[in-house]
Amino acid sequence: MDFKVIVREQREELESMERSEGFVEREGLEHAEKFLQHPNILVVTGVRRCGKSVYSYLLVKGKKTGYVNFDDERLAGLRSEDLNRLLESFYELYGEVEYVILDEVQNVENWQLFANRLRRTKKVILTGSNSTLLSGELSTHLTGRYIDIRLYPFSFREFLKKKGFALQNTYTTKEKASLLLLLREYLEIGGFPEAQKFGKAIVARIYDDIITKDILLRHKITKTEELKKFARYLVTNASQETTYSSLARAVGIKHIATASKWAGYLEDAFLINRVEKFDYKLKQQYISPKKVYCADTGIITSIGFSFSENIGRIMENAVFLELSRRKTPENAPDIYYWKDASQKEVDFAIKTGKKITQLIQVTYANDREEIKERENKSLIKGSDALRCDNLLVITWDYAGEETMDGKKIKYEPMWKWLLEKG
Repeated sequence: MDFKVIVREQREELESMERSEGFVEREGLEHAEKFLQHPNILVVTGVRRCGKSVYSYLLVKGKKTGYVNFDDERLAGLRSEDLNRLLESFYELYGEVEYVILDEVQNVENWQLFANRLRRTKKVILTGSNSTLLSGELSTHLTGRYIDIRLYPFSFREFLKKKGFALQNTYTTKEKASLLLLLREYLEIGGFPEAQKFGKAIVARIYDDIITKDILLRHKITKTEELKKFARYLVTNASQETTYSSLARAVGIKHIATASKWAGYLEDAFLINRVEKFDYKLKQQYISPKKVYCADTGIITSIGFSFSENIGRIMENAVFLELSRRKTPENAPDIYYWKDASQKEVDFAIKTGKKITQLIQVTYANDREEIKERENKSLIKGSDALRCDNLLVITWDYAGEETMDGKKIKYEPMWKWLLEKG
């Protein structure tokens, strides 16, 4: 195996893509750069094909860097003892390198020993599409000497940059109409970089790759059709409450433990995110139904979920992703939903430290009359129960404020909220 040929071709492919298509400058690069120092390792995780390779490439652009992507069939079966030959290839091609990017490194057995040695003299970036494998191995071998950054598909801001739409402080009526059309497109096709080039059809292909490569093959699951049915059920029930027992019944799984284990596999592959109901009693929090959100709204609509009939739920999923996207290693508030015994529900309860600092409802409303009173009443109930007065309703295109039961509620259009930096 000629490692130099593989390394050179992979680098040339990235550079060719940049020349022909141009890369969107991903948000958070400057912030991430300060964590890139030895003996620490910077770990970039996220769902398959969300842009981790390009993000890492942009992070060290113009610097002396060795790059290898292990998600390459020519490197299948690579052994840990081969990794040093890869390093030699970097030296032969580029001379002394300061940075090393090991892309989709979880595909190599015992990679962590090599990374641990490498970090002492190089600034190392690891990327991976499996959270448990990376975090488990790193926490065992690096004893805290790494920073983990979660990357998501394009935000709405990044999507607009890709579309060539100029971001500014104010918008004319015509520009706002264009924004709303683009928001609808963004919610329907999602934020995967390849979807901007090939359309929604490629998203279904990405979904299949996640199921096959990151779940079925990685975990050696033999009940292929049952797992596929299970994953599809979870994804198309995004923004809904669910329990493992109801999941097992819905897809014909005999054991609740299997449903829990499979949901964990989907979450490890970053396909779904499970959100707990907030309760001051931790036991209640653990045993209550979970809400599930998908890694990208385009996945939801690409596997047969009607966009026009479920736009409110898709909006809620997009809001969850944006709340998650705004987290940083230094500031990572917890995201919950809230519900009381009378079924009053708040979509998102944001917890910073020990306090609930914001309550958020999401509704597909264009004016005040379309906002159902139960949305506001649930916010007020949640405000009283959780001692939080920062109340927000994210609408489709209605802005305003009102006071209800002595509490101020702010209404903000989704397009405007998504364009904020968080």
